[in-house]
Amino acid sequence: MKITGTFLDEISHDIPHQNWGREEWDRDFAAMKSIGIDTVILIRCGHRRFITYPSKFLMEHEGCYRPPVDLVDLFLELAEKYGMTFYFGLYDSGKYWHNRECEREMEISRAVADEVWSLYGNRKAFGGWYLNFEVSRASAGIIELYAGMGRHVKQLSGNLPTMISPYIDGIKAIGDVGVKDDSIGVTQHEQEWNAILKGIQGAVDIVAFQDGHCDYHELADYLRINKKLTDRYGMTSWTNCETFDRDMPIRFLPIKWEKMLLKLEAARAAGIEKAITFEFSHFMSPNSCYRAAGHLFDRYREHFSL
Repeated sequence: MKITGTFLDEISHDIPHQNWGREEWDRDFAAMKSIGIDTVILIRCGHRRFITYPSKFLMEHEGCYRPPVDLVDLFLELAEKYGMTFYFGLYDSGKYWHNRECEREMEISRAVADEVWSLYGNRKAFGGWYLNFEVSRASAGIIELYAGMGRHVKQLSGNLPTMISPYIDGIKAIGDVGVKDDSIGVTQHEQEWNAILKGIQGAVDIVAFQDGHCDYHELADYLRINKKLTDRYGMTSWTNCETFDRDMPIRFLPIKWEKMLLKLEAARAAGIEKAITFEFSHFMSPNSCYRAAGHLFDRYREHFSL
């Protein structure tokens, strides 16, 4: 199972910023293309006060800083150059939905979506939306937030596909390295995500669970459940193959190739339709600030004879 999509992490909320300009991004899109990546997903158009495009709404209403470069325009330009589909990730306030003020978060996200569609909706590469509210369980208000925003952007854009990338409440779903003893297990995972997906049916098209929060020998069981549930509700199941290592005491470093291969094999065995990653540019690219990422790129190319 090959990686054919990647997130673009422009804000670098919890990983270092690489300070790339147009030339560096162009080089990286070319590297993505060389291994068959055809989909790029902006993980968020902004987080707190930092934003990726000069949003009049966010600068006025959330006090966001004006960015020196319009990265949304740049990413769309490069996606068009290299024949890729671009998914736009919504704004994350970093406070409202985390504090269960989901209606306030939705008000902001609707305004951002409206603004973005008016600015970039005519671009050839604009192919979908990423609802970037990442949860592992049926937290308060998340069904309404996913469903409300999914319906809004689909109506706005002529039914372009919508995507979410939740995570599994497994033994690695904690803030620091280590394991926990209160992961919910596959049975409860199935029950809670059955309820969530039932509640967002018709509003969300693609579910790409992150694959790094459970142990490697458990992953295939979770992925089979995810595939069964998405099939039940007419959704598409992707896997978000994390190319950073959650087992290390340092957050975050490129993953060991053997671990990545185990995860891709589990996704293939579960019948997952597409593998994307978080994320190529930092953790798998020959252009990354991490030398190990370039080595991972080489091992991946060798394995798949690319």
